[in-house]
Amino acid sequence: MTDFARGQKGKLADIGCTGAFPIVLSIATQGMEVDIVCFGLDADDKLSDDRYMVFYNQKSCPGDAVTLEISAGKSTFTTDVTRLPDSIHKLVFTAAISGEGTMRKLGASTMYLGNASFPFSGADFQDEKAVIVGEVYKRDGQWRFGAVGQGFNGGMSALLKHFGGTEAQSAPSAAPAPAPEPKKVSLSKITLEKRGDKVSLEKAGSRGFGRIRVNLNWNQAALPAAAPQKSGFLNKILGGAQSKPGGGIDLDLGCMFQLADGSPGCVQALGNSWGNFNQPPFIHLEGDDRSGSNTDGENLFINGDQLNQIKRLVIYTFIYDGAPNWAVTNGVVTIEAPGQAPVEVRLDNGTDASMCAIAMIENNGGKLQITKLVEYFKQSAGKSAHELVNDHFGFGLRFKRGSKD
Repeated sequence: MTDFARGQKGKLADIGCTGAFPIVLSIATQGMEVDIVCFGLDADDKLSDDRYMVFYNQKSCPGDAVTLEISAGKSTFTTDVTRLPDSIHKLVFTAAISGEGTMRKLGASTMYLGNASFPFSGADFQDEKAVIVGEVYKRDGQWRFGAVGQGFNGGMSALLKHFGGTEAQSAPSAAPAPAPEPKKVSLSKITLEKRGDKVSLEKAGSRGFGRIRVNLNWNQAALPAAAPQKSGFLNKILGGAQSKPGGGIDLDLGCMFQLADGSPGCVQALGNSWGNFNQPPFIHLEGDDRSGSNTDGENLFINGDQLNQIKRLVIYTFIYDGAPNWAVTNGVVTIEAPGQAPVEVRLDNGTDASMCAIAMIENNGGKLQITKLVEYFKQSAGKSAHELVNDHFGFGLRFKRGSKD
């Protein structure tokens, strides 16, 4: 492994980078929230096509020339420069702090590609909020790597401006209104804090919303063996196996939906109702993480280019196994649409109810409106939690016993 110093350059071929190769940014954030972004720039070093901005909310660019995978402390950009169009001359890899802190707080960090590495740390910076770590660029027909380490005081907004991009801003309001309009989005994450909070996303031009990802993630650690264990509520109903001490927490993600023609339905692992992305209902559940060991959690995808076929969805989750209440799950749902800010909703209640209606997603005149619900339901009066959610939101569904096995 060859350590590059700031300003050092070399050909990709000379450092073993051919075909599809990983570029890994391992950053010691020291508790700060740091967003890693790859900008694909044209010959004028400008972001002329925002589809080539790869980050947490848009994890690939056209042709999968760059794809992003995020894991604990690492961002891996699988890169194949031969798949880039002639209009893209440079890939710039950046880090920006969202919230409190400055780059001087970074611990020992490294950018890896091929047999080269570029180490850096907070000692290399002052109070900047963002930094260009390194770049892959084309010169004289050959692709090269350059270690940069250049700081920016203004964070992600400064980087966007530097590369010719723009950030959506909320329009100022002259006076409080009794029914405020949903917030406009920016590239920062949007957290819906209170029940009833809304945000409205507008599609870009004539394009739809693309592949909308609804991700459920939760505490990956198993409960201690000595802690009281509670079996999943469906196990109680169906007489299934009890939770094992030290077993993983199993939450299930799903939704109830109503299409534009009024027909309702349900997408969830229970009963193997996986849905369909390209055909009605244009909603698909990717899989079921039975162990709680998948760091990416569970994902449900909505075909945002077919939003006109969908009226509304209620996103929900339920404790299938391994947790006595919602407080220990530390659950969070993130709704991501390409080119939009991710919207985050946290399950912030310690109730022992079995099911939580997390968020409502609606087609509001062609806009994608998201409302925080976080309403909890516990079976009662002979009705399951599913039935209670159905009755509360008026979907008109009928339920029978089901299983994931």
